Amino acid sequence: MRYHLITLGCQMNKSDSERTRTVIERMGFVWTDREEEANMLGILACSVRQKSIDKVYSRISKWNRWKKDKSLLTFVSGCLLPSDKEKFLKLFDLVFTMDELPELDSMIRQYGIVTAASLSAPAESQQARIREFWKVTPHYSSSFEAFIPIQNGCDKFCTFCAVPYTRGREVSRSSDEILKELRQLVDNGYKSITLLGQNVNSYGLDKRGVEIPFHALLEKIGEFGESSGKEFWVYFTSPHPRDMSTEVIDVIAGYECLAKQLHLPVQSGDDKVLIKMNRNHNMDRYRNIIRSIREKLPEATIFTDIIVGFTGETDQQFENTRKIMEEFRFNMAYIAMYSPRPGATSSRWEDDIPMDVKKERLQILTDELVKYNRIYNQNLIGKKITVLVTGHDRKSGYLRGLTEGRLIIRFPSNNQSLIGRFTDLQINSAADFSLEGEKLAIIEEINES
Repeated sequence: MRYHLITLGCQMNKSDSERTRTVIERMGFVWTDREEEANMLGILACSVRQKSIDKVYSRISKWNRWKKDKSLLTFVSGCLLPSDKEKFLKLFDLVFTMDELPELDSMIRQYGIVTAASLSAPAESQQARIREFWKVTPHYSSSFEAFIPIQNGCDKFCTFCAVPYTRGREVSRSSDEILKELRQLVDNGYKSITLLGQNVNSYGLDKRGVEIPFHALLEKIGEFGESSGKEFWVYFTSPHPRDMSTEVIDVIAGYECLAKQLHLPVQSGDDKVLIKMNRNHNMDRYRNIIRSIREKLPEATIFTDIIVGFTGETDQQFENTRKIMEEFRFNMAYIAMYSPRPGATSSRWEDDIPMDVKKERLQILTDELVKYNRIYNQNLIGKKITVLVTGHDRKSGYLRGLTEGRLIIRFPSNNQSLIGRFTDLQINSAADFSLEGEKLAIIEEINES
């Protein structure tokens, strides 16, 4: 019996897919890369983006046609709005939430009964199930990079976002479980580990007095990193500016294993738009956080998320966002044109910014991002840097890797044994969003000769 699983959406869904594969393979199914060979086909979907949901409809339409010629079981799970779940009940054999994953075996044994219990399940029941889900050992998709979920759900209710309706309220995972999983990964040679949550820096706030806060969790990780004597980088995504504390920045500065890279979504550079988005932070607060990062972590790279064309965004409000591109000079910005999502508050408002205006604003911010990324990268030429080699580059005879700041770099080598290991490079050239270097050992040999 073979299975194939398609994962759409963010890193949280990718992490969930690793636990999904464990549960499926415990039932005796074997992975296949070819959908047409599978006896069971599944999708971890994402209601946060309409494009993702469109892909689900395209896939299940094809799969249901295949059922005319073969026995096939289909399922959908992931980050789903209740309205999407109800529609999928008519199309898939099984529809369930990730907290129901441990029960998948019994669902399949009772095949023919489509579950939608999560549509009306009490919050307490969902929270209990997600804690059970976290106990599933992941089927890690890499031997050197891994995700660790530390928190699920969101209490922020940004008006543009559907996550509180797809994943529910914030639930923090046990710090003992998190630290145990991290220690096992490091002991098994993992080099890059990312802590995941919708709002990681609100970790522990739902269990005050019972669980440690986020900065204390990072400190425990840092202490383990020092005592282990092993080299690895720990990242986290995504924090919310509202909960970003100076303690977090101080802890990152104090431990080598805590990577000097931060993803801090700003969404807009205009205070009135931020209020309309219900972001609960203003630009003065965001500016103070960036200033603290620059002072205490001068080598850190900073990534962000931005939405253009939000309902009612004026030319001047957009200009305020353009200005922060110059002020903060982000290393990377994930810029999206606003589109209403069912269930989110803003879906009830008129989407009144024309598409051509949204596209123009997207291009303007992209041009700004490219300009400052190019300047940053060019300033790295001639510097020595440690890189985690992640695989083969598209350019023949080159390997590809990431710096600690998650900048992409390639270098000439056919030594496959370097993949999954750290190596030191000297940066020789820079392009937009990428670097090129050469192994220091080779440079030293040339200099000696």
